[in-house]
Amino acid sequence: MSRIFEALQRSESVHYPAVSEDPGMVHELLEAAERDANHVLTELDSLPTLKPAPHPESRLPALTDRESLAAEKFRFLAVRLRQMQQARALKRLLIASSLPEEGKSMVSANLAATLARRQRQKVLLVEGDIRRPVLARQLGLGQVPGLAEWLQQEDKPLAEIYQLEGTGFWFLPAGEPPESPLELLQSERLQELMNHLAARFDWIIVDSPPLLPVADASVWARLADGMLLVVREGKTEKRQLQRALASVDGSQVLGVVINCCTTADEKHYYSRYHRAPLEVQKLLPAPKS
Repeated sequence: MSRIFEALQRSESVHYPAVSEDPGMVHELLEAAERDANHVLTELDSLPTLKPAPHPESRLPALTDRESLAAEKFRFLAVRLRQMQQARALKRLLIASSLPEEGKSMVSANLAATLARRQRQKVLLVEGDIRRPVLARQLGLGQVPGLAEWLQQEDKPLAEIYQLEGTGFWFLPAGEPPESPLELLQSERLQELMNHLAARFDWIIVDSPPLLPVADASVWARLADGMLLVVREGKTEKRQLQRALASVDGSQVLGVVINCCTTADEKHYYSRYHRAPLEVQKLLPAPKS
């Protein structure tokens, strides 16, 4: 990814109810919130652990090259999203694209890793494309059970969320692609699951199925608080982007991430972030100022 910009034009003011000025009540509320937080942390810490081994070609600088300019761009994106979160309800974030191979999975993983670096932020990365999952492979995890297996088994405790060692975030993989992915996603159990997870995580980043040509992404859109749309220069066509935007509620689109754009050489700027700028610049060139 080489240039990130966001059309953050729809910020909404949120009005919170007045808090009692009684010091005793405030103290009790704080103690209750701390007990709940500790309980959630204990619950999450008991989940199984996997050690990711991302390949360099997976383009995950937030995990493999944290001092790079590419990682810095994701930090900028994370800051802007946190700013938005202060003004509106924003926890379940959908990362979508018009078609496959535009970079949404790469953006999802990098963003989850970046958000998780903030102290006490509990971040869950969900591989929502159960039709053609790629995230588990990009993270070097291989084939592991996940969302598809859980949705197909009634009354089964959720054990398919994994702590990813050394990353700071948790991961819910797609699992084995099912025979009827859309039918599976439309079950009420998915909505119940997302509500359950929203009470336990500060951010839920969902790697969405493409908006075109199947309807899988529309299910996730109904469960999300907002959406980032990934477009890839040289691949995403204007008419495809227009069709994709027409298929979703425009008020949900928080902004756009442009991937693989062609830019001028900015090695002097980049050298402030990395000792060997040219090698990574070929992969993730810096934005044109």
